[in-house]
Amino acid sequence: MSVPDTAALSEEERYELELAEEARRTSGDWDSVAPGKAGDFRRSFVRMIGLLGPYKWAFAFVSLLGAIGVVLAVIAPKVLGEATNIIFEGVVSASLGGQFPAGTSQEQVVEALRGAGQTDIANMVAAMGDFQVGAGVDFDRLRWVVTAVLAIYVASALLTWVQGYVINVIMVRTMWRLREDVEAKINRLPLSYFDKVQRGELISRVTNDIDNITQTMQQSLSTALTNVLTVVGVLVMMFSISWQLALVALVALPLMAVVFGIIGPKSQKAFATQWRKVGRLNARVEESFSGHALVRVYGREKDSREKFQDENEELYQAAFKAQFLSGLMMPAMMFIGSLSYVGIAVLGGLMVASGQLRLGDVQAFIQYSQQFTQPLSELGGMAAVVQSGTASAERVFQLLDEDEQDPDAPDAPALADGRGVIEFEHVAFSYSPDKPLIRDLSFRVEPGQTVAIVGPTGAGKTTLVNLLMRFYELDGGRILLDGQDIAELTRDDVRSRTGMVLQDPWLFAGSIRENIRYGKQSATDDEIVAAAVATRVDRFVHSLPDGYDTVLDEDAANVSAGEKQLITIARAFVASPSVLILDEATSSVDTRTELLLQHAMAALREGRTSFVIAHRLSTIRDADLILVMEHGDIVEKGTHEQLIAAEGAYWRLYRSQFEQAATDEGAPEVGGPAS
Repeated sequence: MSVPDTAALSEEERYELELAEEARRTSGDWDSVAPGKAGDFRRSFVRMIGLLGPYKWAFAFVSLLGAIGVVLAVIAPKVLGEATNIIFEGVVSASLGGQFPAGTSQEQVVEALRGAGQTDIANMVAAMGDFQVGAGVDFDRLRWVVTAVLAIYVASALLTWVQGYVINVIMVRTMWRLREDVEAKINRLPLSYFDKVQRGELISRVTNDIDNITQTMQQSLSTALTNVLTVVGVLVMMFSISWQLALVALVALPLMAVVFGIIGPKSQKAFATQWRKVGRLNARVEESFSGHALVRVYGREKDSREKFQDENEELYQAAFKAQFLSGLMMPAMMFIGSLSYVGIAVLGGLMVASGQLRLGDVQAFIQYSQQFTQPLSELGGMAAVVQSGTASAERVFQLLDEDEQDPDAPDAPALADGRGVIEFEHVAFSYSPDKPLIRDLSFRVEPGQTVAIVGPTGAGKTTLVNLLMRFYELDGGRILLDGQDIAELTRDDVRSRTGMVLQDPWLFAGSIRENIRYGKQSATDDEIVAAAVATRVDRFVHSLPDGYDTVLDEDAANVSAGEKQLITIARAFVASPSVLILDEATSSVDTRTELLLQHAMAALREGRTSFVIAHRLSTIRDADLILVMEHGDIVEKGTHEQLIAAEGAYWRLYRSQFEQAATDEGAPEVGGPAS
């Protein structure tokens, strides 16, 4: 396959190539669709606005307030222009007092001026309102006009504030609902989804992208509504004053549309790339921080830092491009508005001189031209914000649109009381249709038995447990719990009977008491202490500063790995499950701690059906049944003694672990009395 020459590609083709490379690099398929395409933008934008659906009546009320506020705002320049007319016409009437007797009418003055050859001045006087020589400025009338203008501006500002307040309330509640939807969606996604998605990328979508949507809608929606209404209202007022000047102002519209059509799509694509880079950088940071100790152990600080710097540089370049393109929008719009303003000022001055307009009307029109171009410029600048928010919305919607696990049947039967009989009947399962893992698996576990599952890496041991917990659904066969098919039960019922201790202990930020109570929210303090005593947690808790109330810090770094595991065992103990799963629970601790964990797990397994996944075969020698798995199939089953005597797959695994140690110490051969 030939590598394309990126230097010869257009910007559009390079963008598509980058998307394809990104899709190949990531383990998920989120970036397989180009979020920067216009069709995706429109669909995502409409869907983002659709989030406001539950508040449509509140939004209609806000729109009404905004319309009233805009009407007042666009009336104000016209009224203020009347104040200018009063002052200007009063000054002109006073200045003509030296040429004409006081009280001379407007018609007489116009006729006399035209007779004297002063046609322009005559036309200007003819265009004036109530005019009388020597009358001067009508200050009483001027006072009322100025008072009316102030009242209009105050009322308009108040309505605009109320509009902004209500919209912000709507936005906050809408984003609250969106976060609730995302949280609920995450809980409905199958475990297989999280196997293919980086945690940092997911966290970025849940936090950064939703925050960006919030800021976009809070900053843009109120302003956009006001600006659109202002443009419509100002257009009406401009045409009511002079259609000629209005046409000059409208020349700005196609020019602005051209600018937006050129810059807008490029800016949208740049923002889509920027937020993709943010997600990737978050994934890198989360990975580096969670494995920080390992990075130091292998001396890879420089390598980690260089990778971070490379991706940080990529984010810088993407963010710079996005901000640069979006930053061009407002200056370009303002430049076009300034050209329109100059044209209006020149033409308006000529029209006043020719008597076609009054001075106050031109003043009002100039204000309207600013009111007309300013919201258009703001809408142009806002377009970049909307593009960024829509790119984030698209990423969040992709998460919300992911395939969910099949819902539980509404008529699912209740889980019957039982002692924990587990039956696998001809179970088949594969992670990928073209790579079958478990083909035909059958076995039965009696109540109170401990079943050990062993085998090489990739044999399907953990998969077996995931199927039992219904983390994945079967391709064939069925699993019975006390005679009931778990596929017909609700997942909560299946998991409520099961306790699980994993290889990597998970503890949350909180006290030791709270971490143990996590297994059973209704557990009393006495039950917690009893579980701690039974699982050897009580032995080290009293050496901590606050005992059971000791707060675990981030990653529970103030307790050892073995102590973490003991706490997780106590958590499972307090839940009193009928089925217990121990998945490599002792693989990451030292021999002495392993002995403590074995005692704790022995107490936990007592009277319960237990599944133990183990690589250390020394930990499962007393199991009631050992299942040996290879390539998804059970190749052997029996007790330790039976399997050693058979000298099959288990015997080979056991010998690979212990023969060398036994030979070094002069111990008996494998299969002898010591085995």
